[in-house]
Amino acid sequence: MWKLVVGFVVFAAVALFVISKAGDKIDMSGEKHGGDAVHEPAPAPAPAPAPAAAPK
Repeated sequence: MWKLVVGFVVFAAVALFVISKAGDKIDMSGEKHGGDAVHEPAPAPAPAPAPAAAPK
């Protein structure tokens, strides 16, 4: 029985540590469906402009 208590305490300590380190970035709302489930890739950066031609 004491092993269950120790295991729970260790699990709770790890969970609190992770939550405290992540702050407000953790999404605990569960599965997403519909509009919330859309994962769009980050927009690609614009290509660098071509260097100006040297005068002749």
